Amino acid sequence: MSETHEEVPAEEVEEVEEEVEEEVAMSVLDALKEVLKKALIHDGLKKGLHECAKALDRRAARLCCLAKDCDNDEYKKLIRALCAEGQEGEQVPIIMVDAGKDLGAMCGLAKLEEDGSIKKAVRTSCAVITEFGEESRALAVLKEYLDNQSEEE
Repeated sequence: MSETHEEVPAEEVEEVEEEVEEEVAMSVLDALKEVLKKALIHDGLKKGLHECAKALDRRAARLCCLAKDCDNDEYKKLIRALCAEGQEGEQVPIIMVDAGKDLGAMCGLAKLEEDGSIKKAVRTSCAVITEFGEESRALAVLKEYLDNQSEEE
């Protein structure tokens, strides 16, 4: 029995080391995907103009994602204005995502194949996080990126 107890912690240590390697190489986009998934699980993700505008107007939003390929300039102006509406320190940070289909897939608006690849994704131009859920490495990476972005401006 003591031999099995010795082997189990060794395997756990190897898994922890692999996770640390992955965390070091985590990009902002990967971190955003993970944070959006956690927010979706904790019912803190709003998708689409109507839901996002309501959350931003109530000042419940903590992070806004906007697609760069959004065709409607009025849509972008409205979301940016609602994000900037708060007092000086309470502005909602905006992260620009390259494509609306990518943002839709990150928000869970996609059909998946059996192997986990995306079969069909619904395009969304805006998503707002009202509740991050649990603290994670991805959230720390994302907050660090937002802090660096706000210092540059």
